Amino acid sequence: MSEVAPARRAAFEVVRRTFEDGAWADRALPAAVRRHRLDPRDRALAQRLAYGTIQRRSTLDHLLAELSGRPPGEIDPPLLAALRVGLYELIFAAGTPDHAAVDQAVELARAAGARRGTGLVNAVLRRASRERGSLLADLSTATPADAATALSHPRWLVEMWWDELGADGARAVMAADNEAGETALRVNALRADPEAMVRELASAGVPVERSRGEPAPAESLIVDGPIGESLGGRIDSGELVPQSRASAFVVVLLDPRPGERVLDLCAGPGIKTTQIAARTGDDAEIVAVERDRGRAGEIRELCARLGASGVRVVEADAARDDLGEGYDRVLVDPPCSDLGTLASRPDARWRKSPRRIVELVRLQGEILDRALSALRPGGTLVYSTCTISRRENEDRVAAALRAAGERVAADDLGADHPSLASRHDSRFIQTRPDRDGTDGFFIARLRSS
Repeated sequence: MSEVAPARRAAFEVVRRTFEDGAWADRALPAAVRRHRLDPRDRALAQRLAYGTIQRRSTLDHLLAELSGRPPGEIDPPLLAALRVGLYELIFAAGTPDHAAVDQAVELARAAGARRGTGLVNAVLRRASRERGSLLADLSTATPADAATALSHPRWLVEMWWDELGADGARAVMAADNEAGETALRVNALRADPEAMVRELASAGVPVERSRGEPAPAESLIVDGPIGESLGGRIDSGELVPQSRASAFVVVLLDPRPGERVLDLCAGPGIKTTQIAARTGDDAEIVAVERDRGRAGEIRELCARLGASGVRVVEADAARDDLGEGYDRVLVDPPCSDLGTLASRPDARWRKSPRRIVELVRLQGEILDRALSALRPGGTLVYSTCTISRRENEDRVAAALRAAGERVAADDLGADHPSLASRHDSRFIQTRPDRDGTDGFFIARLRSS
């Protein structure tokens, strides 16, 4: 594949591994980057092409069917991958001349052994370059079915968001899902002072800034552009931690204090666990519960690197095992459908299903019930997910509150943060990628009496 740019080779491999082998894109990409020895600039291009192609699959396949006169399922996989990457670059990626995008896609197909199909790739993409304006103009978002194609999301999800967010809200969230997500880092106060870090990075010319709108955790920084060597070195040393502003805001609202007993459920890989430790100056008794042995190991490794020595990692099932009792603070971060993080997980939208949400709601309820029983009278519990799904969020917490009766009450977080208040229940918070520029997180804070 010497005639194809290394970044396109890598992107082509990631697309094929994702759709043909079932690999996760965010795991396939680093392997392809290493294999093709991409520098940071080429890595960024490979990620943009691969992730964009995967995210836009529904739109690309619709257009390919029109342009080729055949269903995508009838096109050989290597040809289909080359067509998808080439069409994405022509339609959605700026900066590459049309002839170069077409020629590179043809060479990708040829090098993959699909020589007899290179004529199809050439003809389809050249037609796309001529008809690009009309192709895009014909894409409508008037109905959920139309929007599922034009904005490339599963139809069941579009219909759910159409109902829960309204048509305009659903369109806005889906559009944001197809753009690169914000790159945010948390300053680890156990290794560095946040204010000093900001000054040092600014004097070194590193493009970072504080958030100009909510959520705005004091320890969060926004990176303008890719993470370079300077920031990468500080991540390796434990001074900085990749974490979205919405995720960090969860621990801000938990508000752990020095000397308290804190229970962190479903804690892997330990990002929020270590933030709890940092917020308490590593002077709290933190029990991090994780069922998966591998993820429990990740928590221990992260705590060691970040200096969180007060964390005890327990391998247990948060839905079934005895968690103890008398905790001052409990963080419930249960498995969820992850629908608030689709911008950074390009293939995730194609792996979700309504059936899975039903299963998750049941599991979330079991974990929340256990967590409430572990809370001391007067204690605080934060329930959070990284999804935009009423059944997993507002409805789930409302059911727990009804079951608990007067024993548990919800804080009115929306009163303190009205711009983030949930449209379904203003006591709770729902961040959104389109409105807030960060991941879609749900947060509820409960207090026991």
